[in-house]
Amino acid sequence: MRIGNKNEYNHAMDVTLHIPDELAQRLTATGVDLSRRALEALAIDEYKLGHLSTGELRRVLGFATRAALDGFLKTHGVNLNYTLDDLKLDRQDLSRLGF
Repeated sequence: MRIGNKNEYNHAMDVTLHIPDELAQRLTATGVDLSRRALEALAIDEYKLGHLSTGELRRVLGFATRAALDGFLKTHGVNLNYTLDDLKLDRQDLSRLGF
């Protein structure tokens, strides 16, 4: 989760999960990154609840493009909630990239 003002994301929050060792070993045996899965689960849930916009979700998950986020959401069976604020953020991102 990133915290900032004026849409500047300059601070990060670390969250620690305590998982019993035997479960952690079993869950990571397949090579899955539990930290990433936990971040994705939290971010998707907050997005579904309307606590994160599409642009914020993209930033939290580190996707460089909206297309990458769209693919991620489709893979996870999540419908896109695209708002006017999302459009503004996408336009800012495109402008920053020189488009």
